[in-house]
Amino acid sequence: MNGWSGTILHIDLTNKTHRFEQPDSETYETWIGGKGLAGYYLHPHITRSWDDPEMPVIFMDGPLVGTASPTSGRMCIMSRSPLTGTVGDCSVGGSLGTELKKAGLDGIVITGKSDQLIGIEIIDKSITIRDASTFSGMGISLLYERQRGNGAVAMIGPAAENGVLFSSIVVDGSFAAGRNGIGLVLASKNLKYLTVKGTGRVAVHDNIGLKQAREDIFRQVAATPVLMGEHGIAYYGTGALYDLMDSRRMMPTANFRMTKFKSAHRMNASALNKKYSPKRAGCKGCHILCKKVGKGGTHIPEFETMSHFSALLENEDIEIMVRANALCNEMGMDTISASSTLACYSEITGKKLTGKQIISLLLDIGRGQGRGKELGQGSYRYAASKGQPELSISVKKQELPAYDPRGAYGMALAYATSTRGGCHLRAYPISHEILRKPVATDRFSFAGKARIIKIEEDQNAVVDSLTACKFVFFASSLEEYARVFTAVTGVHSTAQDLLKIGERIYYNERIMNARNGFSSKEDDLPPRFFKEAGSSGSNIKIKPLNRKEFLKARANYYKIRGLDENGMPIKEKASLLGLKWENHKGSELQ
Repeated sequence: MNGWSGTILHIDLTNKTHRFEQPDSETYETWIGGKGLAGYYLHPHITRSWDDPEMPVIFMDGPLVGTASPTSGRMCIMSRSPLTGTVGDCSVGGSLGTELKKAGLDGIVITGKSDQLIGIEIIDKSITIRDASTFSGMGISLLYERQRGNGAVAMIGPAAENGVLFSSIVVDGSFAAGRNGIGLVLASKNLKYLTVKGTGRVAVHDNIGLKQAREDIFRQVAATPVLMGEHGIAYYGTGALYDLMDSRRMMPTANFRMTKFKSAHRMNASALNKKYSPKRAGCKGCHILCKKVGKGGTHIPEFETMSHFSALLENEDIEIMVRANALCNEMGMDTISASSTLACYSEITGKKLTGKQIISLLLDIGRGQGRGKELGQGSYRYAASKGQPELSISVKKQELPAYDPRGAYGMALAYATSTRGGCHLRAYPISHEILRKPVATDRFSFAGKARIIKIEEDQNAVVDSLTACKFVFFASSLEEYARVFTAVTGVHSTAQDLLKIGERIYYNERIMNARNGFSSKEDDLPPRFFKEAGSSGSNIKIKPLNRKEFLKARANYYKIRGLDENGMPIKEKASLLGLKWENHKGSELQ
C-alpha cells in the first residue's frame, strides 16, 4: 500500500498477547486513518464503561504521517472519556505517529488490563511488555529521561495513577493529549508508558505530485500573516492570540464572570518572549513550529493555558502561569480543565487564589490528596457536590477553553454541538469570526453559523484523520490536501470527497454518543452565558446570548447535520453515509 502500512497491531494486556490485522483497502478508504479509523475500532465497544478492561485505547496515525506532506507529524489517541462519557480523543504531536508508521503500523488497539504496572516497548514489529512497577508515581520528565532512548514515548504521570478525571497522555515529554482524561484509561489498564521505534520507510504513490502540492501549501503558509507574520503563530506560538482575544473583549476572566483582563498586557506572548527568550520547536514534519521553549528548557504555555492561568484565575504573576503549566505537564493533567476547576472552586468559596495557593492545589490534585481529591473530579462534579452545578463552566462536563462564547456566536454553537464536550477544535469558528479566515463573518450573529459549524466539523474530522495540523488550514484548504492525499495514496480524491468522509466520521461520533444517551439536553451551554453580560467597553458590547436565537441556530444545525429535533441520529441519514443506526445500544457499524 502507499501511505498506509496496511497493518493494525492489537494488544491484549490481560493475556499479554498480540496479533497483527491487515484491514482491506475499502476500510482504509472509508475511514482514512487517525480519528476516522480510530472511531471505526471504538464503535463496537462504546457502551462499555471507560474502566472496563475491554474498552480499547487506540493510537492511530494517518496516511500522510511519515511522508513529506506538510504538518504530517500528528496522530490520534481515542477511547471513551472518563470525564464526559462521550467519545474521547485528542490529536497530538511529537514523534509517536512518525515512529509508529516507520515501524510498519497504522495503529495500535490496546485492550485488557495488566495485573501489575507495565510498559509496552515496540521496535518495528517486535513487541515487548515490561514490568514498570519501579516507575509507579513517577513524573513525566524523569520517566521520559528513562525511556527516550527507546524512540517515541507516550506516558502517564501521577495524576492518572491517582484517579484525576482530566489526566492526560504526554508524548515525548511535552506534547499533551490533554482533553477528555484519556490518561486515566491507560491507568485503569495499569499501562504506564508506550515506546515505539521504527526503521522503515513509507511508500508514496506519486513523489512528483506530492512535491508540487507541498510547494503550493508552503507558498500559501508563507503568505499568511497569522501564521508566519512578525506577530504570528510561528513567532509567538499560539500565544499570538492572547492580546487579540483580550482586545475583542472575549478573554474569560474570573470564571467567565468577565471578559476583559486588566493585566493582560503584562501576561501576554510579548512579555513571555522578553522574560524567557524562547526558541521555536514543534512536531515532526512541521515548518510552522508553534511550540516555544525558553532558557533552561522552560516550556512556554500555549494560548489556552496562558489565558486560563492568568485571566480566568485573575492571576497577575507570569511566573506562576509558567510554573502552573510545567506542573500540569509534570503531573500529566489537562491545563484547561485544571485551571477551570480552580476557577470554579475560587468562585464557590468566594476566595481569590494566590499564586502559592494555585500551585499548592495543583500539587494536591496531581497527588490525589487533601482537597485535590474532589477537585481532581473536574469542575462539574465538584460544583454539583456543593449544590451549584451552574458554576461549572463546561459542556458535557468538560471545561470550556479560552474563548468566551458571548463574543463569538459561532463558538457558542460549536461548544454546544462538540461530540467530546466543551471544545474549540471540533470546529474552529474563531478562524472566520476573529481571524477572518477564510472569510469574515459577523461574530455577534447566529446567521449562517449552523452550516459553517457543520462544514468545519466535517473538515476537521478529515484533518485529524489524514493526520495534519489545523493551523495550516488558516492558509490552505482541503483542495490542496486532496492533492496531497491523492499523491501519497494513489486514491484519487477531491475536496468534496474528503468532506463526505469527514461527515461520515462525525456522524459516527454522534451515533456513538447517542448510544450512551446523549441528546439535545447535553448540547447546551452553562446558564451564565444567557443571563449575564460580559465586559463591554471600547465601543464593543458583550451582551448575554439570546436563548431563543441560540436554540434556533441549534435546531438549524440539527437539520443540516441530518439529526432529529432532539439531536439524535436518523436511520436514513446514517444509511446514506454507510453507517447503521437503529436507536438502541446494540447497534453496530455496518
